[in-house]
Amino acid sequence: MTDLRNPHDRFFKALFSQQAAARDFLYHYLPAEVVSLLDLTSLHIHKDSFIDPELQEHFSDLLYQVTLYSGHDLYIYLLFEHKSYPEPEIAFQLLRYQVRIWEQDRKQGRPFRPVLPLVLYHGRQTWTVPLDFAALFDLPDALSRYVPTFEYQLYDLSRYSDEEIRGEVILRVSLLLLKYILHDEFGQQFRGMVGLLQTLGQQVTGLEYLHTILRYVAGGTEKIERHEFIEVVQAIFETGDNPMPTLAEQWKQEGEAIGLEKGEAIGLKKGIEQGREEGIEQGREEGREEGLEQGREATLKLLRRFLAQRFAVSLDHFDAAWAVLDLAALDRLSEVAFTTGSLAEFEAQVQAEVEATDDHSTDD
Repeated sequence: MTDLRNPHDRFFKALFSQQAAARDFLYHYLPAEVVSLLDLTSLHIHKDSFIDPELQEHFSDLLYQVTLYSGHDLYIYLLFEHKSYPEPEIAFQLLRYQVRIWEQDRKQGRPFRPVLPLVLYHGRQTWTVPLDFAALFDLPDALSRYVPTFEYQLYDLSRYSDEEIRGEVILRVSLLLLKYILHDEFGQQFRGMVGLLQTLGQQVTGLEYLHTILRYVAGGTEKIERHEFIEVVQAIFETGDNPMPTLAEQWKQEGEAIGLEKGEAIGLKKGIEQGREEGIEQGREEGREEGLEQGREATLKLLRRFLAQRFAVSLDHFDAAWAVLDLAALDRLSEVAFTTGSLAEFEAQVQAEVEATDDHSTDD
């Protein structure tokens, strides 16, 4: 499974791992003649991984399977290209992944089935790479018949106006974030999303998804100032009847904490750059350690409150485990907390993180 350390890749997977969001996207953005063939109610995520280490840097390893109305299975493949520039060999990378899927089908005695590669792109450069694999070859026409031919479906968000970005509120907000996250005017655009975010916050499942959105904005861009970020978080809950007012109030506080963490991170980065110019290595190391610890405390504060709210446990229920886990482990558990089905499942994930930490310490 891919190590999703990149914030854009992680946000994409958090969105499209939700069947409702994936179904919504396919309904609105696949060609109409393709949608008419698919029974989107049968859409489900394919749990097998087809990615080897050599390909992990390119793929988020997200594959869906859907049934045709005719009764045959059709794989739907969703790929997120998180680079800020077009990838000239994307068609070749997709072909390698498709071959791995077909190899797995062969091993399991299944017939060959088509794979639809869908590429969502949100870089600042215009995507000029051809959509067909055959374009990678410069050959005389007489040899073209010997080259594999297929196309991938490209969704370049820069080519969609805001009005053309359709779907339910979770999908629309997410696509708008991806569209503007790398642009200088992101702060202004994010403030313009308050109405949509308020609508999202009035839904139980949507309110939980705000955690993912705010973490993405905090970690995925430097195009918004701390005070702007906090103003948006506060504005989200200023109007409307929220079905989870207690958690909403907590999120106003946590939004400020994330904003503070974001401001400290930006300040720390500037301090590190200045320290590097002045040759102050010790100050850089101390600043980095302090920043990591502040980030850990902010994450821990949120995690304690959310678990107490969701599973009716005390704030110190997991303190023994928290003591041995670093910021990366706490971030992973923060994502799990919103998707796990029960307290027992979450406790098992916590134990796995603790054991992984112990194993790493033993190896050292």
